Amino acid sequence: MFFLAPLAATLYYLYVIAEDQYASFVGFSVKSEESASATDLLGGLSSFSSSSSSDTDILFQFIQSQELISRINQSINLEEIYSRPDFDPVFSYNPDGTIEDLVSYWPWMVRVDLDAKTNLIELRVQAFTPEDAQLVAQEIVNESSAMINRLSAIAREDSTRYARADLEKALERLKLARENLTKFRSETQIVDPTADLQGQMGLLNSLEAQLASAQIELNLLLETAREGDPRIAQAERRIIVIKDLIDEERAKFGIGGNARTNERDYSTLVGEFERLMVELEYAQQTYLGAQAALDTALAEAQRTSRYLATFTQPTLAESARYPQRGIIALITGMFLLLAWSVGVLIFYSVRDRR
Repeated sequence: MFFLAPLAATLYYLYVIAEDQYASFVGFSVKSEESASATDLLGGLSSFSSSSSSDTDILFQFIQSQELISRINQSINLEEIYSRPDFDPVFSYNPDGTIEDLVSYWPWMVRVDLDAKTNLIELRVQAFTPEDAQLVAQEIVNESSAMINRLSAIAREDSTRYARADLEKALERLKLARENLTKFRSETQIVDPTADLQGQMGLLNSLEAQLASAQIELNLLLETAREGDPRIAQAERRIIVIKDLIDEERAKFGIGGNARTNERDYSTLVGEFERLMVELEYAQQTYLGAQAALDTALAEAQRTSRYLATFTQPTLAESARYPQRGIIALITGMFLLLAWSVGVLIFYSVRDRR
């Protein structure tokens, strides 16, 4: 009775009560494709593909996660699919269960196998109709592909995030340099102090030439004219006026310490202008470098992509292969026989001691 009764109950349940289950098989892997640019490798290789073990491990865990089960349950209602049998308390799902119950039930119907050497994932999805099994398998493929796409988007964003931040800093620096230069030109009303300085230098050279000419004329008059000649006084006055003009022009350059205290001399203006121009040029070069770095990062992100490579599409079963009634009955019988044998040995051992 200890051996035959439970075995008979198990056989009755398996062959009379338990509903047939159909299996759908699907296989896929995560591939990472990196396409070299035209200038890379002397233009020889265009692309190559390799599988990413880390991505495959992530996908393996994702297929068994609550997030995946919740997403699929919202789209195709797993509770209804797995509670179709009218009475099958062992293999069917209780529709009144929580999401945690559904997660616990999931491994009974979805078997995930990961080959560590080839990084291939194979799924066996079971359901009480072949269409439901294929539908669940297809939803797993769809959600897995969407998850891989999200990982690719995150990877692209991470690879370009710092380049974008550097570009924004360079742009702000360039704006500040241009604003400072514009403010300088507005305050001094000088577009280019260098060009203005050249004009002032030309004027100063002209005045010095006129001063030399006036002094020559005065010397000639002193040699030929009589004392009290009005031409001598006029020549001396002309020399004084020219010297005053030269002193004023020299004061603008800060020469001789005669610059006006309320105005900046040309040397100061030119020095400040050159400093602002150096800052502007450096900001422009930095901005161009940051823009080039961002373009390179975007190009690299576009050339490197992950995708889900499905080498076996979800199959549609033609016959029910599950539950494996013979194997389950054999295992149950072996354990019952083993338990009965141990019990008999214990019984005779206790009886012999008496």
